[in-house]
Amino acid sequence: MPTPPFHLAFPVHDLAAARAFYGGLLGCPEGRSSDHWVDFDFHGHQVVAHLAPEETGRARANQVDGKEVPVRHFGVILEWEAWHALAERLRAAGVRFVIEPGIRFAGQVGEQATMFLLDPSGNALEFKTFRDMSRIFAR
Repeated sequence: MPTPPFHLAFPVHDLAAARAFYGGLLGCPEGRSSDHWVDFDFHGHQVVAHLAPEETGRARANQVDGKEVPVRHFGVILEWEAWHALAERLRAAGVRFVIEPGIRFAGQVGEQATMFLLDPSGNALEFKTFRDMSRIFAR
């Protein structure tokens, strides 16, 4: 049975900047929109940027493996090759990462690659991949 897509709504300070980031940089096709919100197809999931500048800004972070991980974040788990291609595309575009693309738990059960970046409104996104997708929830 296929996994159902999720829906996530989040605040942005500027819809044009959101369109440039999600549609342009990340390549997410745009869906419906109004003067106050825009739907994006985020790897098969529906994310909605809502104009709410008073709610934007960088969230608190916690220490994880010696790195400052934004507490509030969202993202997707990509296939290994797709994650590496996205990391290279983002590097080539000059994106400033909150946490640079890298490998965690190399050679261990949960070996994964991860990267964090902020959208123009300060929303944190994590893109990750697992060497073995069957081990996503393995301990």
